[in-house]
Amino acid sequence: MDTINAYIEQHRERFLHELFELIRIPSVSALSENKEVMHTAAHYIKNNLLSSGVTFAKVMDTSGWPVIYAEKIVNPDGPTILVYGHYDVQPPEPLDEWKSPPFEPEIREGKIFARGADDDKGQLFMQIKAFEYMVAENRLPCNVKFLIEGEEEISSPSLKQFCIDNKDMLSADIILVSDTTILSLSTPALAVGLRGIAYFELTIKGPDRDLHSGLYGGAVDNPANVLSDLIAGMKDKNGHISIPGFYDDVQNLREDERKLLNALPLNEEDFAGKIAVQKLFGEKQYTTIERLGIRPSLDVNGLWSGYTGQGAKTILPSKATAKISMRLVPDQTPDKIANIFQTYLKNVMPPSVTYKLDVLHGGNPYVLSWNSKEMNAAIAAIEKTFNKKPLPVRGGGSIPVIADFEEILGIKAVLMGFGLETDAIHSPNENFPLENFYKGIETLPWFYYFYSKA
Repeated sequence: MDTINAYIEQHRERFLHELFELIRIPSVSALSENKEVMHTAAHYIKNNLLSSGVTFAKVMDTSGWPVIYAEKIVNPDGPTILVYGHYDVQPPEPLDEWKSPPFEPEIREGKIFARGADDDKGQLFMQIKAFEYMVAENRLPCNVKFLIEGEEEISSPSLKQFCIDNKDMLSADIILVSDTTILSLSTPALAVGLRGIAYFELTIKGPDRDLHSGLYGGAVDNPANVLSDLIAGMKDKNGHISIPGFYDDVQNLREDERKLLNALPLNEEDFAGKIAVQKLFGEKQYTTIERLGIRPSLDVNGLWSGYTGQGAKTILPSKATAKISMRLVPDQTPDKIANIFQTYLKNVMPPSVTYKLDVLHGGNPYVLSWNSKEMNAAIAAIEKTFNKKPLPVRGGGSIPVIADFEEILGIKAVLMGFGLETDAIHSPNENFPLENFYKGIETLPWFYYFYSKA
């Protein structure tokens, strides 16, 4: 792999041009009207994989957005790596907070600014270009398959069945994913786990129409007030979730495991300053690192009711709605948490209102042993290009399909991401440092090398 840096230098502008063409396709999976756009993105990736050296690539239909499958088999009896990524992105709103158009990539301060720059188009492209290098320089040591979907940002509702239907086609020894973060280029890290998720929409319904707050206020329960009280009651002053049974299945780490995770050099003042908050808050008796990775959380993601326009409108709203997500840790499951939440609401809901709870999506948490063969190869690859051994982290985010892969395909996933926590994924002004992009392309071939040698 000694020619990788020369290859990157020779092709760096082309790599960016190809990535930018993909970024310009606004592949927002949450928009049902986006059929043509999603297919355009899928076919662009298929063609890029073909030009990068796969011997077979196909855009395959699912019950939702299409999947791209591709492969290059160099030895049917040799090890096979399945590369997973996604081409869909989050909605770009609020648009007025972007400093440049979200789907027109722009380089500023050594970073690519655009929706999907990091999550996951930039990181997916690292995988494709690392593969391209190994093929072009005759250094591909094993078989490679690609599985690239268009629904990760909406919790991959179609991919589980796709994997069941195509289990033989997707057979591999390990899954390689770049959709996570490192601490910095000076402090590399590898994710050994991800939190799961349970996502809900809760609507409280009161009167059959908005009411005059003077004629009815004080005599009719206000759904907005009820919802506010319910949300406030879901946590106590110490950040502990108050829903009975919520923590029953939470896996507690051993003290030596907690010590290893807390070896990460997190400066809480800097962490807070980067997001412009005065003070951090979380579950008492746990560190910030533990709150982000090994402890579950509950957050309101959206909240609306009544009149929100300019000026005053004195009404008692007919209904109030909140979107609520719960990040889960081993051994919690979204199905059980949904049942617990439904029971809780039934017990605390006042008789003056009715409610509806919709389960929007969910995903199981995931853990990989730090001492596994797969992780040893990833550690060696990072150490080779960063000249420093990476630290283990538990990712606070979720990639629901990772746990599905283990269940359906019977194989583990290695999470080799190169993003930063400051890349503003899912937010306005998402970005990805150029240095990280090229570092990923440099490092990933070494994983192939060390994994194939193990």
